[in-house]
Amino acid sequence: MTFQDKIYKIAAKIPKGKVATYGQLAKMAGSSGAARAVGMCMKHNPDMKVVPCHRVVASDGKLTGYAFGNGISTKKKMLLKEGVVFKGERVNLSRSQWKG
Repeated sequence: MTFQDKIYKIAAKIPKGKVATYGQLAKMAGSSGAARAVGMCMKHNPDMKVVPCHRVVASDGKLTGYAFGNGISTKKKMLLKEGVVFKGERVNLSRSQWKG
């Protein structure tokens, strides 16, 4: 299984109302220093219905890199609709981070 396949398989498990960080997914895939590579996987996500790339955020809860709709504002609206808790413009990771 390729790194990309591992990332998509793990990310597909992130439930509604929760988020994971790029670094968290990299670590779960066995490549703890590959957060940027996870970002590239999300950028090239072939199926948003299977892999909820909008549920992947930066390590500080910041919303980054979303290519669909109106970008970051669309990502935030989707997360809010799913019940993700925010603190200002960042996801409150202590309340909404997936423990996977």
